[in-house]
Amino acid sequence: MAEEHRVTLHGMWASSFCKRVEVALKIKGIPYKHVEEDLMNKSPLLLQYNPVYKKVPVLVHHGRPLSESLVILEYIEETWRNGPMLLPEDPFKRAQVRFWVNFFQQVLFENNIFYATITDGEEQEKNIKELHEKLRLLEDGMNDYYVSNGKTPNERGNLGVLDILVWSTFAPHIVYEEVIGTKIVDPEKYPLIFSWIAALDKVPVLKELGYPHEKLLALLLSVRNTMLKTS
Repeated sequence: MAEEHRVTLHGMWASSFCKRVEVALKIKGIPYKHVEEDLMNKSPLLLQYNPVYKKVPVLVHHGRPLSESLVILEYIEETWRNGPMLLPEDPFKRAQVRFWVNFFQQVLFENNIFYATITDGEEQEKNIKELHEKLRLLEDGMNDYYVSNGKTPNERGNLGVLDILVWSTFAPHIVYEEVIGTKIVDPEKYPLIFSWIAALDKVPVLKELGYPHEKLLALLLSVRNTMLKTS
């Protein structure tokens, strides 16, 4: 039981970046202590552990902190080798996955679904248009990736890092669509992504970690109202 006190995650319930780490820890079966951070009043420990970015998530293992979700995922994968693997063993397939991980980080998150909730008018329309362009790239890319590997996302066994990124990013899409007032993850435009999210939502560990709908809706509406007033 000492292991429970060796791993601590400083996070925030609505952060998709923190969800990434939570899911990875659950998949690997790693006991951990969760410390919920108030991002408007950050704890001294968070500022001590992440003095550069002062952001969540921060994983503390044996007293040593790590920040940035993808760095943490890589550390979890390399440290706990006896659990389900988050990346393929085959070097080429592993490189393919890393390419799409970089797409999530460098392309999709430059203008993600959140930005559409805090803008209005022409700026919001521009954000939504760009988001759809990126979703089309993801849909087509994932179709090619899974065709080349002979399986669809729903036919694979263990959850991997792409499952983690897709679920943590898009699982609350219905809430965001309520705030924006338009469909984003359209099953007709993006059938693979839509069915992938639907299948992941049924996985017990992800259902356990799911975003609370009403609580997230209230938060997004509050942030939206604040941002629009100050813009």
